[in-house]
Amino acid sequence: MPYEITLTTPALFFPAISLLLVAYTNRFVALSKRIRTLHALYLQLEDAMVAEQIAVLRRRVFLIRNMQLCGVAALFCCVLCITLLFVGALLAGKIIFGLTLALMLASLALAFQEILISVHALNLELRLMEKK
Repeated sequence: MPYEITLTTPALFFPAISLLLVAYTNRFVALSKRIRTLHALYLQLEDAMVAEQIAVLRRRVFLIRNMQLCGVAALFCCVLCITLLFVGALLAGKIIFGLTLALMLASLALAFQEILISVHALNLELRLMEKK
């Protein structure tokens, strides 16, 4: 028995995607502040540990950008899916809904990777404190 999809199915994703995008934006803002602080510290100290942290932050910015791109693309596909279902294109709507799910999975996988890297960055910070 094939699964039937209605307009409400993709509509359920709107709150989840919106909350994820807000969380990603908050992470980006916090990371921006941290980069500016570390940059000023690096100009003063020129410490290799600070340079290493800056490199880690560059990777995190890249991941957060891609998390946001996948999240926005998922939201776009979700709206497109609803539009297709509204006009009666059930098969196309199902395909686009599948793409929405794939984009959300990609976004969450990137978020997981970014969290792991942020833990590494915190460990670098702790190592710097232990040196002092």
